[in-house]
Amino acid sequence: MQHDWIENIVAVIDAGSFARAAERRNITQSAFTRRIEAIERQVGAPLFDRGRKPIVLRPEVRALEAELRALLSRQQRLVQDLRTAARDDSRAPVTLACQHAITSTLSPGLVRRFAAAGWEPVRVRSGNRDECLLLLVSGEADFVVTYAVAGSGPEAGTGFVEHVIGRDRLLPVAVPGLGLDDSGRLPVIGYPPDVFFGEVVERRLLPALPPEVRLRRRAETALTLAAYRYAADGLGVAWLPESLVAADLRAGRLVRPPVAGPDQPLDVRLIRLAEPPRAAALAAWDVLAASPGLERLPDPPPHGIEPLGRTEQRDGEPGDP
Repeated sequence: MQHDWIENIVAVIDAGSFARAAERRNITQSAFTRRIEAIERQVGAPLFDRGRKPIVLRPEVRALEAELRALLSRQQRLVQDLRTAARDDSRAPVTLACQHAITSTLSPGLVRRFAAAGWEPVRVRSGNRDECLLLLVSGEADFVVTYAVAGSGPEAGTGFVEHVIGRDRLLPVAVPGLGLDDSGRLPVIGYPPDVFFGEVVERRLLPALPPEVRLRRRAETALTLAAYRYAADGLGVAWLPESLVAADLRAGRLVRPPVAGPDQPLDVRLIRLAEPPRAAALAAWDVLAASPGLERLPDPPPHGIEPLGRTEQRDGEPGDP
């Protein structure tokens, strides 16, 4: 199947209509519709249920959607690798997929390292942890930079290499003077339980609160920067990375409420696929390996994960992730 066929089919799945898919593909709707019809003639069967809105794949085709997406990702990576090989460019652009909070706080330090080595541009993608790992697996990112609970085992599982490149802490913070409300409850800003910070707060930090503290959940958001704004506006206590709120704590704009419990030490981890990456990505890995820890995170502990540095391992040797 031709590469542009798959791109067009996936565009319709994601956009939900031929018109929006045509806009994303930067062609007219009539031309795009003719392309889809040509694909269906070549396949010998209709692919989409045009009677539904948004448009969806026909039931007998829907089972192949995951395979189509995987094939598209492999083809996109192959095209990129061919371009890199043709240029013989050891400084081809590198893509980092960073957890949202890291994009806002720590990724400038990583970009600065590359710039100091004369490496530009660096592409930075942002998402939650699972989204970042999906970008890595699909070939849309070379590395993932994400948080993990300090001292925990490898986060990504087999097939990946992980390195601790720094430390941070998840802290309860609020504006000065915020305490229990009139009903004796502590107003808080929560995270959904299915995101990383939500899991940490629900499983590790809330159970450590004094037993007499009852919570009033005033808001819930998966976006760390939104939780930061809510805390800064006095809506409640929010659990935020120290790298995000350090300046506010020093200036007294935010404080640690004594009734809000402990903090949680975090690792900052760099993750790549265990299979040998393309030459440009391996050279970029060396740029990070030759640098000290991230700014404000000077003391990366081993915790069973290799400290940042180039490693040479053979398949099956002890220590393979």
